[in-house]
Amino acid sequence: MDAKKTYEFWLEDSYFDGKTKEELRGIANDAGEIEERFCKDLEFGTGGLRGIIGAGTNRMNIYTVRKATQGLANYIIREKEQEKGVAIAYDSRNMSPEFAEEAALCLAANGIKVYIFPSLRPTPMLSFALRELGCTAGIVVTASHNPPEYNGYKVYWEDGAQITAPKDKEIIGEVNAITDYGMVKTMDKDQAAASGLYQVITEEIDDRYMEALKSLVLRPEIIRKEAKNLKIVYTPLHGTGNLPVRRVLAELGFTNVYVVKEQELPDGDFPTVSYPNPEDKHAFALALRLAEEVDADIVLATDPDADRLGIYAKDTKTGEYVSFTGNMSGMLILEYLLSQRKAMGTLPENGAVVTTIVSSKMARKITKAYGIELIETLTGFKYIGEQIKFFEQDHRFEYVFGYEESYGCLVGTHARDKDAVVAVMALCEAAAYYKNQGMTLCDQMRKLYAAYGYYKEDLCTVTLKGQDGARQIASMLEHIRADVPEDIGGLTVTQFRDYREDLIINMASGEKTGTGLPKSNVLYFELENEAWCCIRPSGTEPKIKFYIGAVGMDTDDAETKLASLTEAVKHLAD
Repeated sequence: MDAKKTYEFWLEDSYFDGKTKEELRGIANDAGEIEERFCKDLEFGTGGLRGIIGAGTNRMNIYTVRKATQGLANYIIREKEQEKGVAIAYDSRNMSPEFAEEAALCLAANGIKVYIFPSLRPTPMLSFALRELGCTAGIVVTASHNPPEYNGYKVYWEDGAQITAPKDKEIIGEVNAITDYGMVKTMDKDQAAASGLYQVITEEIDDRYMEALKSLVLRPEIIRKEAKNLKIVYTPLHGTGNLPVRRVLAELGFTNVYVVKEQELPDGDFPTVSYPNPEDKHAFALALRLAEEVDADIVLATDPDADRLGIYAKDTKTGEYVSFTGNMSGMLILEYLLSQRKAMGTLPENGAVVTTIVSSKMARKITKAYGIELIETLTGFKYIGEQIKFFEQDHRFEYVFGYEESYGCLVGTHARDKDAVVAVMALCEAAAYYKNQGMTLCDQMRKLYAAYGYYKEDLCTVTLKGQDGARQIASMLEHIRADVPEDIGGLTVTQFRDYREDLIINMASGEKTGTGLPKSNVLYFELENEAWCCIRPSGTEPKIKFYIGAVGMDTDDAETKLASLTEAVKHLAD
């Protein structure tokens, strides 16, 4: 059925509600919009759904959410796992409560018990809750840091991590097998509750989560001494972080926490920012203004579902607030954890740090200095969470820390996804520790550069929307595969990796080996002098991403090398 016929079916069929039909009648004379909304089904990818909210098969709405949930229900029943139930959480985005409710009632109609939070919660709390409740799976309704018009739907399995192979493909198969919306089940909420299939999660889970976080503190005596002296500005960017972040800081004794009032309350329109992303410096405008007013030591922002953390820290040498990338904050927390655990004698002999192939290579130097294994995965925190499961199964390693460049990390194993709430706690503990030594986080970062090397990284993205954009992105990657460059920006390519083809080529010898990682449409170049670059399509947005890294003799040298390499990488697919 073509887009126009599908559009007409939605207008005419009694299954679809009046509000949906009214929205669709509003685009009756816009052939391009009809094509965009109905050209395909919104893809249920390896993590779930993500798309623009609206009516249509290629949009996030109650019907596409129900369909995805019916596919998940079919898979759970096929695996005979329905007795354990499914946990559901949602964030502050528009339609998040409604989508969570639709998912819950679809599962209940399939005889699968649902545990649902009564109000918005961070994504890591879903990961924590489903394990505490012994569930088969979990769903969190969120589009993370995407623009306001988006929402999404992520699926987790019983280990608390997002679904990975082979379950991801198997669930996708079940979702795609549903070609008739009439096959999708739902039921009345009161009936579901009366049948024992719909249960609201109590505050006990919140309390257990807080206790799990506080048990990870390494130096409580330092916090007791310095917490009252550390000034913290925090913004939840209209998202889910406000209550849990403030609660954990208050319970640890951090009393000088200043919350950005304009961004304190949940609001799916994100009225004070164009892009609710702590990676974006513009999202910090109000927080930095407040920081100047109160003379804050650190400035923190969490994204709408509170799994990513962005920070600024005051440099007392210049009086300015300095932005820290996700790599930089990851290195600060990593060094603090390893140094303190070594001093305390609690660093495991078989300890491992897990990161992604596009994250800072400084971690190689730090983990080597502490005798800790470094394991690299594909991009996406689900692969880091998966490693925790592997460690528990084969006991080869003990998880110490995981981080990725996109402002996400995880201390502890209470969750199996990145957790901005625990990251806030760990970073504030580190800031208190260094303050006790007369240092700022900026001072400590300078020490890390001096000790391990001046590593700098960058990320460039090109947005290409629609079907034409997807074709252009695919063409770019095929063009590079067909003609692998021998050098990039004057730097010799020493190794080329094609993760889709499970191929590593030693460019000097021509030797070919496998990557040892799952297949993914990713190209990676190791260059001379520890430089590197990586190209991959975004899994959640119509973008192609270029990751770049370089190391220099000092900060200026590293930044010069990075800028030169970045320009060269941008022209790779010309």
